Amino acid sequence: MAPFFSGNRWVLTNMRTMKTTLSKVLAVTALLMFMGAAHAADKLKPYVLGSQGPGDLTTKVNQVKSALTSNGFRIVGSFSPFKDAEVIVVTNNTLLADAAKSERGGYAAVMRVAVTKVGDQIQVAYQNPVYFQYALHVKGDLKPVAAALGKALGDQETFGAKGETPDDLEDYHYTFGMEYFEDVYRLASYSSHAKAVAAVEKGMAAHAGGAYKVFKLDIPGTNDTLFGVMLKQGPKGDKYADLGFQMGVVNFNKLKGNAYLPYPVLVRGGKVESLHMRFWMAVNFPDLKMIGSNSFMTLMPSPDAMKNALTKMAGGTVENNATF
Repeated sequence: MAPFFSGNRWVLTNMRTMKTTLSKVLAVTALLMFMGAAHAADKLKPYVLGSQGPGDLTTKVNQVKSALTSNGFRIVGSFSPFKDAEVIVVTNNTLLADAAKSERGGYAAVMRVAVTKVGDQIQVAYQNPVYFQYALHVKGDLKPVAAALGKALGDQETFGAKGETPDDLEDYHYTFGMEYFEDVYRLASYSSHAKAVAAVEKGMAAHAGGAYKVFKLDIPGTNDTLFGVMLKQGPKGDKYADLGFQMGVVNFNKLKGNAYLPYPVLVRGGKVESLHMRFWMAVNFPDLKMIGSNSFMTLMPSPDAMKNALTKMAGGTVENNATF
């Protein structure tokens, strides 16, 4: 009887051990799933869909402008980059204060809001302030700006990417060898801030390089001025420097990323610069393929073309640069 009893005790003991082991495995699995969910929740996307529904474009644009000003935003520029789209550029006290805290903070002094007619629907979408807080190295918290935009325009969902973590955005580059935030286009240099600003104003007034002025914003407490530029090349110009052409390649999803426009140009002291296209377009459309249809490869000549056009606008010297 003893061996039989001992065998049963062995079976019972091992069953208890297996049960304990299984419980531990399940606990670890649950923890990993929780950690994965938490990690996914930390991922950010470049755009926010405020609202979508039927309506009239002009009426919706006026409603959006009214909602923005009623919630503490100042409109610094508004333009129609192409048919069925209007982009409204805004700032507020938080954006301006945080822009003054960091080098090149002026790039984050505004947020862009796009009103786009897609079929019979009107989309209202805007830049995600928290996403660009990290991408543009802002030394401050833009969550209050996100909350204010959500209150004014709605906050249905974020879109435009599978998602990037804050750490990835702070060190963002599309792939090996591509530019980072600091790797800007250096367009021109002048002996003073006033002369640099005047040169940019003159170039845009003459549409040098196909440039059209959308807005100009002086950053309080700094020697920085941010411009918003639309580049239109026309039939005789270089289509690869045309922002409408570029958007026709990359902006093909159902939810539109028109809040990418206009293109930023920053005057810092006497120096005129702009974010490199291989950084700025990539961080706005991070899930675009490198090759194939609707890919960055389709725009292979555009980084050079963009710098050349913006350099002409700024009154600088055009020179060749590397492409994709």
